[in-house]
Amino acid sequence: MKLYTKTGDTGKTSLIGGRVDKDSLRVETYGAIDELNSFIGKAVSELDQALFKDILTDLETIQHELFDAGGDLANVMKERHYKLTEQPIVVLEARIDALSDEAPPLQRFILPGGASAAATLHIARTVARRAEREMVTLMKEVEDVPKVVQKYLNRLSDYLFAAARVVNARLHVADVEYIRSGNVFKK
Repeated sequence: MKLYTKTGDTGKTSLIGGRVDKDSLRVETYGAIDELNSFIGKAVSELDQALFKDILTDLETIQHELFDAGGDLANVMKERHYKLTEQPIVVLEARIDALSDEAPPLQRFILPGGASAAATLHIARTVARRAEREMVTLMKEVEDVPKVVQKYLNRLSDYLFAAARVVNARLHVADVEYIRSGNVFKK
């Protein structure tokens, strides 16, 4: 099988059950999800296997779920069976709680950064937020998209924030507080 097909040379791309312009909102949205998945892959390559086994397990699962989400958005067939469900959101919520308990208490906004893997997770978080914004716009324009993707992306960005903070904490790298922030997080 060749890597190139030449079918996209006219500015159109194939979906599951149809073709659309490459700059369609649907394609932009699952493209942002693909970009997010790539940054998560970069973070995985930066994490120590022994110190971050739990986070690495989470991230591999998340990468599969992001493929599910992208595939669900690319499906325009009349009869659709979506892969992404509410269950991964429940799992993310439990992991966010566990990671938040492990990280140092947070009172102010923090600057994205710290250790290399934490910085990459912060980049992934911002891409997740962009993908979510694109998903919200898509849901306003197209009725038949799986709304669970938006909810998943929302929770995923929270997970990535919590994971970035734990990466810094386990590596003994302090989060840098935004100096003009008041105390915005209450216990």
